[in-house]
Amino acid sequence: MNWVNYKTGIKHLYFRMEADKRSATIAIEITHSDTGIQELFFGQFQEFKTILRSHLSEDWKWQLHTTGQNGKTITSISQQIDNVSIFNKSDWPTLISFFKPRIIALDGFWSDAKYAFDALK
Repeated sequence: MNWVNYKTGIKHLYFRMEADKRSATIAIEITHSDTGIQELFFGQFQEFKTILRSHLSEDWKWQLHTTGQNGKTITSISQQIDNVSIFNKSDWPTLISFFKPRIIALDGFWSDAKYAFDALK
């Protein structure tokens, strides 16, 4: 399952939560078809890496130009847990405990940083 969860207000920039039968992932995804534009967004996020880290209280995986689920080149900043299944009801508390604090932290980060991304709209 893949959810577009959060309206960033910037085209091609998404905060996503995904869960399937093996893992769960939360990510900041930059999906612009122009890889140069992806690099600009990525660079802007790197400028805010310390602030992002302070909100998340953990390090995330930073990937410039990786392949997304649809086979297109994307850039992502993500965190994942393995060995959980959206289809296993007993895993739901773990999934909620994984997603909830991270999406709240991303919201806090975005409240602080979104204006710096306005020029990239």
